[in-house]
Amino acid sequence: MTQAAFETPIDDTGDALVGPWRQPRQMLHAQVYDSHASIHDDATAQKLGFKGGTIEGPTHFSQFAPLCERLWGKEWFETGCISAHYRNAAFEGEDVQAIVNKPAAGGRQATIRMAKRDGTEVLRGTVSVGRDAPASALDVRLTELKPLADPVILREVSVGMTTKTQAAQMDHEQIMGELYPFSLAQKLEVITEPSPYYRPGGASPWGKAIIPLEMLSVLFQYLSKQDGLPVRGPVVGLFADQEIRLIRGPLFVGEPYRIERKVVALSGSKRTESMWVRSEAYDATSRLVATMLLNSATLKDSYAPYAREYAALYPAG
Repeated sequence: MTQAAFETPIDDTGDALVGPWRQPRQMLHAQVYDSHASIHDDATAQKLGFKGGTIEGPTHFSQFAPLCERLWGKEWFETGCISAHYRNAAFEGEDVQAIVNKPAAGGRQATIRMAKRDGTEVLRGTVSVGRDAPASALDVRLTELKPLADPVILREVSVGMTTKTQAAQMDHEQIMGELYPFSLAQKLEVITEPSPYYRPGGASPWGKAIIPLEMLSVLFQYLSKQDGLPVRGPVVGLFADQEIRLIRGPLFVGEPYRIERKVVALSGSKRTESMWVRSEAYDATSRLVATMLLNSATLKDSYAPYAREYAALYPAG
């Protein structure tokens, strides 16, 4: 028998749907990236100027799911899209709150933000449903990017590069590798917004367990280090922008998918070089079922020979 998707308390202010304050759990302390600890490790993060290991960005997506389900019901799980620019890191023990500004009646898109108790904005973006929804936050952001100038870490990467197809599957008890050293079962013990739809037993409208939105990021990424894209390293990176779009959702626990990736943009900032990759997930019948756009920003300071190589590559710079 189908159950309600969530029991999350939601405050309807008239103009917005506001979720409860939550403290997301950090599950990537043991993550290994380029054979070293990642930005989610306290010591590594502190060396690079952060106060500690950061909460991985898509962890926050779970807090928006009940708000979007309130707006659009079952359609959210089938054709929902969340598109976000991460503005400030959150750390374990901090309270964060998800806010969705309500669309006009019948609206297919809404703006979102997440904030800490002191008002610091963690992310902002859009959510939508349907294949005919307006351009997402990151659709717009891609049109505004300045090309990456004087690349060092990404100097051998070019827009249009593709990767080999990879097989991907997420079983309930499966540990998802060095990048994600935990299982879906372990995640569900600490997820901010639990749902019977995520667990075995047939409680979902589709008769089987579905993969939570934040764990779709894991499904897309857990074999990404096998891509072979010529990124110089070792480096430490972080997620700066991310969009997950369901086309023929939801995606199911225990079912096989194949993942294809393509570099769609390169950009940068004073501290980072960024590679934007669009990943596509296909089901066993070769139907496109979901996509992810991810801006992985590599920290220049984490690449030991950065200054030396920059001087050699750009002597007049």
